[in-house]
Amino acid sequence: MNKTLLPVLLVSLAYSAQAQPIKPTQVPAAVVATFNATFPAVKAPTWEKEGAHYEAAFTLNGATMSALLSPAGALLETETDMAPSHLPAPVRATLARDYRGYQVTEAATIVAASGATTYEAEVSKHGKRQDVVFHADGTLAKK
Repeated sequence: MNKTLLPVLLVSLAYSAQAQPIKPTQVPAAVVATFNATFPAVKAPTWEKEGAHYEAAFTLNGATMSALLSPAGALLETETDMAPSHLPAPVRATLARDYRGYQVTEAATIVAASGATTYEAEVSKHGKRQDVVFHADGTLAKK
């Protein structure tokens, strides 16, 4: 492959893997209906396309949240931001042990449609960030 084309291709792939902001008019009616029924107090969420799914970012009762919905309108998960110091103690212990030298820059509680709860920590080292997801007992759910 052409050496000039490869970096352009890699940047394009990285950009396309990230969530893309969209206008509310681009969100399917089924997605909007589910969101409005689930969060009736929220009037103006910010929408993004995340892969095949739709993500609404909003504030509810002072908490910064997001909801991930399928194109058919199924609620897949909700995410609520929290201070890293509010992560469960076993999660903080695993971060201290396995991510020594990293800074925890963001944290959130994720509740799946099934009711399963996991905890996400964004860790940063030398300017590189990654999300790591844990079970409440501190075991790794996904990286």
